Amino acid sequence: MQDKKINEMAALAVQALEDKKAEDISIIDISGVSVLADYFIIAGGNNTSQIQALADSVEEKLGKAGYPLKQIEGYQSANWILLDFGDIIVHVFDRENRLFYDLERIWRDGKKVNPEDLK
Repeated sequence: MQDKKINEMAALAVQALEDKKAEDISIIDISGVSVLADYFIIAGGNNTSQIQALADSVEEKLGKAGYPLKQIEGYQSANWILLDFGDIIVHVFDRENRLFYDLERIWRDGKKVNPEDLK
C-alpha cells in the first residue's frame, strides 16, 4: 500500500488530466519493480496544444498542493511530455508516440491501478 501523500499526488494528477479531457489515462504502480518512482501516470492528447495544456494542468494542480515539479522533458515538441514529481512521473503522449513507446507493455510487471483506489 502506497504512502497517503503519494496517493494524493497521483489522484491530483489524474484529476488535472481529466479536467483537460485527457484520453485513456493509465496508472501503473511501479514501486515493486523500480526505484524511479512509485507511479507512472500515462495519458494521451490529440494535438500539441492539448498535450501542453494537459502538462500545464498537472503542474499547476500539483504545485498548488505543494508538490513541486522536479523536471520536465519534451514540452516544446509536445509529442511526449514527461513530468517528474519524484514519487510520480506523468507521461503525456500524442497518439503515435504512445503506440510506439508502449509504456504499458514495457512496465507490465507493475500493477495497474484504478483511480478510485488512490482515494
